[in-house]
Amino acid sequence: MNSMLLAFGALDARLATECRLLSLRRHELPVRIGVHDFERGAPQRMWFDVDLCVRLAAAPARRDDIAQTLDYDFIREVIARAVGTRHHELQETLCDRILEVLVARPDVQAARVATRKPDVYPDAASVGIERVHLKPW
Repeated sequence: MNSMLLAFGALDARLATECRLLSLRRHELPVRIGVHDFERGAPQRMWFDVDLCVRLAAAPARRDDIAQTLDYDFIREVIARAVGTRHHELQETLCDRILEVLVARPDVQAARVATRKPDVYPDAASVGIERVHLKPW
């Protein structure tokens, strides 16, 4: 298994040494998305992968208490609000919006968001978009 924390650390070593990585994998929601006629009739499954580098000072986990770190519910709520009930044309704009809201949180130093649609083409496992954002220290 590859370490996303080390991947972030390759961009800036402080992300690997001064942050804790929180990940949400293959979070699945029905989303009204797509530019093709066959995508407009009904919501389609979409998967969301999120990695957040949270500063250790903000997520020390010195005690076994959820207040000592970032709650995964925050990530799920950001995705749900971004998805909403409207139709989205592009994965790119939806992915960008989720990333923008996640990194607006002061304790998040860097983030990666990937979106995937698994049911678009019968000859492909999925189609997707990925973005990474690092905030200045």
